[in-house]
Amino acid sequence: MAKLVITVIGDDRSGLVDALSGVIAEHGGNWDRSHMAELAGKFAGIVLVTVDDQNTEALIADLEPLETTGLLHITAERAMDQQPVEGGSRLQLSLVGQDHPGIVHEVSHVIATFGASIEELETETADAPMGGHIFKAEAVIHLPAKLAADDLHDAIEAVATDLMVDLVPYGLE
Repeated sequence: MAKLVITVIGDDRSGLVDALSGVIAEHGGNWDRSHMAELAGKFAGIVLVTVDDQNTEALIADLEPLETTGLLHITAERAMDQQPVEGGSRLQLSLVGQDHPGIVHEVSHVIATFGASIEELETETADAPMGGHIFKAEAVIHLPAKLAADDLHDAIEAVATDLMVDLVPYGLE
């Protein structure tokens, strides 16, 4: 079995997921996991698909008409075999605070400096009750074995003093 990571983007309209999932189903592909959203009039997503090796090239080729008709811009890449991560722990990171440019960079830089890795990240801004905007982020972070969650928490709070930072063991909320 082959694993494909398919990314899509296009003008948001009805039927985009139907068109994509139809091609995948025609080739016996299994839609394993996805993240998709409408963002400012565009529809964007990423999908992990498992398909029989002998159907892989035909599936990729049959995605092309979705692109050439202007429905979606699509890339399909063969996924690498995932190696198990040795040691460490996974944490759920939650951030909330006043929005300002550079928050994602500030926080991601701290995480990278500590040798931790962001496995998933979702962010949004919303209107604040008293005016302005609130920034919210949820992330799953893999910490190396030598890193304590409290050390990462303190470092993030030090650079993002106006954010409330919460780190909890992943899956134990």
